[in-house]
Amino acid sequence: MTGAVPKADFWVGRLLTDLAPHEWEALCDGCGRCCLHKLQDEDTGVIYYTDVACRLLDPWTCRCRSYPDRLDLVPDCIQLTPAEVTQVEWLPPTCAYRRLYEGRGLAPWHPLRSGDPESVHRSGVSVRGRSLCEAQMRGDWTARIVDWPDRDHNGMVQS
Repeated sequence: MTGAVPKADFWVGRLLTDLAPHEWEALCDGCGRCCLHKLQDEDTGVIYYTDVACRLLDPWTCRCRSYPDRLDLVPDCIQLTPAEVTQVEWLPPTCAYRRLYEGRGLAPWHPLRSGDPESVHRSGVSVRGRSLCEAQMRGDWTARIVDWPDRDHNGMVQS
Protein backbone atom coordinates (compact mmCIF):
# COMPACT_ATOMS: atom_id res chain seq x y z
CA MET A 1 0.00 0.00 0.00
CA THR A 2 1.23 3.49 -0.77
CA GLY A 3 0.83 5.08 2.65
CA ALA A 4 -2.68 6.51 2.34
CA VAL A 5 -5.31 4.81 4.46
CA PRO A 6 -8.64 4.21 2.73
CA LYS A 7 -11.83 5.35 4.43
CA ALA A 8 -14.11 2.72 5.92
CA ASP A 9 -16.32 0.98 3.35
CA PHE A 10 -14.64 2.94 0.53
CA TRP A 11 -15.58 0.21 -1.96
CA VAL A 12 -19.34 0.35 -1.38
CA GLY A 13 -21.25 1.70 -4.36
CA ARG A 14 -18.14 2.35 -6.43
CA LEU A 15 -16.79 0.80 -9.60
CA LEU A 16 -13.38 -0.82 -9.41
CA THR A 17 -12.19 1.59 -12.10
CA ASP A 18 -13.00 4.52 -9.79
CA LEU A 19 -10.72 3.39 -6.97
CA ALA A 20 -7.47 5.17 -6.17
CA PRO A 21 -4.36 2.97 -6.31
CA HIS A 22 -4.11 2.72 -2.51
CA GLU A 23 -7.78 1.70 -2.33
CA TRP A 24 -7.28 -0.92 -5.03
CA GLU A 25 -4.32 -2.40 -3.15
CA ALA A 26 -6.26 -2.41 0.13
CA LEU A 27 -8.91 -4.67 -1.42
CA CYS A 28 -6.49 -7.59 -1.67
CA ASP A 29 -7.55 -10.02 1.05
CA GLY A 30 -4.10 -11.64 1.24
CA CYS A 31 -5.25 -15.16 0.43
CA GLY A 32 -2.41 -15.85 -2.03
CA ARG A 33 -4.61 -17.87 -4.38
CA CYS A 34 -3.81 -15.68 -7.37
CA CYS A 35 -0.15 -16.62 -6.86
CA LEU A 36 -0.83 -20.32 -7.40
CA HIS A 37 0.25 -21.75 -10.73
CA LYS A 38 -2.57 -22.70 -13.04
CA LEU A 39 -2.73 -25.21 -15.86
CA GLN A 40 -5.00 -24.81 -18.85
CA ASP A 41 -6.32 -27.71 -20.88
CA GLU A 42 -5.38 -26.93 -24.48
CA ASP A 43 -8.45 -28.74 -25.85
CA THR A 44 -11.17 -27.45 -23.54
CA GLY A 45 -9.68 -24.21 -22.20
CA VAL A 46 -10.54 -25.31 -18.64
CA ILE A 47 -8.22 -23.77 -16.06
CA TYR A 48 -6.97 -25.90 -13.17
CA TYR A 49 -5.31 -24.58 -10.02
CA THR A 50 -2.31 -26.31 -8.56
CA ASP A 51 -1.02 -26.03 -5.01
CA VAL A 52 2.31 -24.81 -6.40
CA ALA A 53 2.96 -21.18 -5.51
CA CYS A 54 5.11 -18.55 -7.14
CA ARG A 55 8.62 -18.47 -5.71
CA LEU A 56 7.98 -14.97 -4.36
CA LEU A 57 4.95 -15.94 -2.28
CA ASP A 58 5.62 -15.98 1.45
CA PRO A 59 3.86 -19.18 2.63
CA TRP A 60 3.02 -17.73 6.06
CA THR A 61 1.79 -14.22 5.20
CA CYS A 62 0.46 -15.24 1.75
CA ARG A 63 1.89 -11.99 0.39
CA CYS A 64 4.53 -11.36 -2.24
CA ARG A 65 8.04 -11.07 -0.82
CA SER A 66 9.01 -8.53 -3.52
CA TYR A 67 5.72 -6.93 -4.48
CA PRO A 68 7.14 -3.69 -5.95
CA ASP A 69 9.62 -5.64 -8.11
CA ARG A 70 7.53 -8.73 -8.87
CA LEU A 71 6.91 -7.89 -12.52
CA ASP A 72 10.66 -7.66 -13.13
CA LEU A 73 11.50 -10.75 -11.09
CA VAL A 74 8.70 -12.95 -12.44
CA PRO A 75 8.10 -12.09 -16.10
CA ASP A 76 4.79 -13.97 -16.30
CA CYS A 77 3.38 -12.33 -13.16
CA ILE A 78 0.16 -10.53 -14.02
CA GLN A 79 -0.47 -7.09 -12.63
CA LEU A 80 -4.11 -7.28 -11.69
CA THR A 81 -6.03 -4.16 -12.70
CA PRO A 82 -9.74 -3.36 -12.88
CA ALA A 83 -9.61 -4.13 -16.60
CA GLU A 84 -7.92 -7.49 -15.94
CA VAL A 85 -10.64 -8.50 -13.45
CA THR A 86 -13.18 -8.39 -16.27
CA GLN A 87 -10.96 -10.46 -18.57
CA VAL A 88 -9.31 -13.22 -16.53
CA GLU A 89 -11.14 -16.42 -15.76
CA TRP A 90 -8.72 -17.72 -13.17
CA LEU A 91 -9.55 -15.44 -10.24
CA PRO A 92 -11.07 -17.65 -7.55
CA PRO A 93 -14.68 -16.93 -6.59
CA THR A 94 -13.40 -15.90 -3.17
CA CYS A 95 -11.27 -13.05 -4.59
CA ALA A 96 -12.37 -9.61 -3.37
CA TYR A 97 -11.78 -8.06 -6.78
CA ARG A 98 -13.92 -10.69 -8.49
CA ARG A 99 -16.61 -10.54 -5.80
CA LEU A 100 -16.94 -6.76 -6.13
CA TYR A 101 -16.93 -6.90 -9.92
CA GLU A 102 -19.73 -9.47 -9.76
CA GLY A 103 -21.69 -7.33 -7.27
CA ARG A 104 -21.36 -9.79 -4.38
CA GLY A 105 -19.61 -7.48 -1.90
CA LEU A 106 -16.76 -8.45 0.37
CA ALA A 107 -16.97 -11.74 2.26
CA PRO A 108 -17.43 -11.56 6.05
CA TRP A 109 -13.91 -12.95 6.55
CA HIS A 110 -12.29 -10.22 4.43
CA PRO A 111 -9.88 -8.18 6.60
CA LEU A 112 -11.59 -4.91 5.61
CA ARG A 113 -14.86 -6.27 7.02
CA SER A 114 -13.49 -8.18 10.00
CA GLY A 115 -10.84 -5.64 10.98
CA ASP A 116 -8.37 -8.51 11.37
CA PRO A 117 -5.78 -9.50 8.73
CA GLU A 118 -5.74 -13.04 10.16
CA SER A 119 -9.44 -13.60 9.44
CA VAL A 120 -8.71 -14.68 5.86
CA HIS A 121 -6.41 -17.39 7.19
CA ARG A 122 -8.76 -18.52 9.98
CA SER A 123 -11.58 -18.84 7.45
CA GLY A 124 -9.57 -21.39 5.47
CA VAL A 125 -9.60 -19.30 2.31
CA SER A 126 -5.87 -18.57 2.16
CA VAL A 127 -3.10 -20.82 0.89
CA ARG A 128 -1.35 -20.74 4.27
CA GLY A 129 -0.12 -24.24 4.98
CA ARG A 130 -1.48 -25.60 1.69
CA SER A 131 1.06 -24.70 -0.96
CA LEU A 132 4.41 -25.79 -2.27
CA CYS A 133 6.98 -23.31 -3.56
CA GLU A 134 7.72 -23.75 -7.25
CA ALA A 135 11.42 -24.13 -6.39
CA GLN A 136 10.49 -27.38 -4.60
CA MET A 137 8.33 -28.67 -7.45
CA ARG A 138 9.41 -31.99 -8.88
CA GLY A 139 7.55 -34.30 -11.21
CA ASP A 140 4.20 -34.04 -12.91
CA TRP A 141 2.39 -30.72 -12.51
CA THR A 142 -0.97 -32.41 -13.09
CA ALA A 143 -0.40 -34.35 -9.86
CA ARG A 144 -0.49 -30.98 -8.06
CA ILE A 145 -3.99 -29.98 -9.25
CA VAL A 146 -6.32 -29.02 -6.39
CA ASP A 147 -10.03 -28.29 -6.22
CA TRP A 148 -9.99 -25.92 -3.27
CA PRO A 149 -9.55 -22.45 -4.74
CA ASP A 150 -13.29 -21.92 -4.31
CA ARG A 151 -13.52 -23.82 -1.01
CA ASP A 152 -12.37 -23.38 2.56
CA HIS A 153 -10.51 -26.00 4.65
CA ASN A 154 -13.82 -27.71 5.48
CA GLY A 155 -14.74 -28.15 1.81
CA MET A 156 -17.48 -25.51 1.96
CA VAL A 157 -18.04 -23.52 -1.21
CA GLN A 158 -17.21 -19.85 -0.68
CA SER A 159 -19.79 -17.65 -2.32
